[in-house]
Amino acid sequence: MTSLAPHDLVVAPAAQDDWRTVTEWAADEGWNPGLSDGPCFFAQDPDGFFIGRIDGQPVSAVSVVNYGTDYAFLGFYLVRPGLRGHGYGLATWKTAFAHAGGRTVGLDGVVAQQDNYRRSGFEPAHRTMRFSGTVPELAAPAGVTPVRDPESVLAYDSACVPADRPRFLWRWLTEDGHRALARFVDGRLTGYGVIRPGRDALRVGPLFADTAEDARALFAGLTAGAAGQQVAVDVPLPHTPAVALAEDLGLAPSFETARMYTGPVRPFAAERVFGVSTLELG
Repeated sequence: MTSLAPHDLVVAPAAQDDWRTVTEWAADEGWNPGLSDGPCFFAQDPDGFFIGRIDGQPVSAVSVVNYGTDYAFLGFYLVRPGLRGHGYGLATWKTAFAHAGGRTVGLDGVVAQQDNYRRSGFEPAHRTMRFSGTVPELAAPAGVTPVRDPESVLAYDSACVPADRPRFLWRWLTEDGHRALARFVDGRLTGYGVIRPGRDALRVGPLFADTAEDARALFAGLTAGAAGQQVAVDVPLPHTPAVALAEDLGLAPSFETARMYTGPVRPFAAERVFGVSTLELG
């Protein structure tokens, strides 16, 4: 699929090699993408990534990644600095958005773009705040073990997000540099989390847990040996215990987005979401 847009912009599906360039743009915007995010994202929906070019040079990008038949997630809406305001982003958006079909589409929108997203049919659900800071010295947690079999947390993950996402999750849990831990209390799974290296800080996400105690134990396990390094986690602001935990860990607000949807999504356990997986794929 290709399309012609203003000033001979050509929009077409992107390959993973193209997305390395887009990831650099995201890093320049201060989004702190993970070092190995690209292959994990493409594992879910390799046809959901689009790039706009002028004379063969990339100038714009957006991803619309499908999860099943009812839900998609939009991310990486970017235009190179110096080329904004010419309609390149909107033209790329229109081509990519068709990939979602009739699905409800979600996104995590930066503050500056939220009015534009509303005009495109998105309604805000809640604010999300990135909390960043130095990894504190924490006591060794109890009941925390490595996730050795991704199947063991698939059902828990599905309960915490608006869609099943086994292809993404399998890669996310096993990608080089990613470390996944689960917590068990009396033999019952009470949460799991992943940490990965980012451009500017370690990234924790997801951080899904039954209670703040479970989430704290997982955070402690994920950051073991990293005291003094920089870390970041994206926390839904309506979840008061999650915000309180981030603050108690000494992390401070650094970057705000809003979760927005074009329509209804299936119910999920928002009270378990102490940190979202990634602002790019939900």
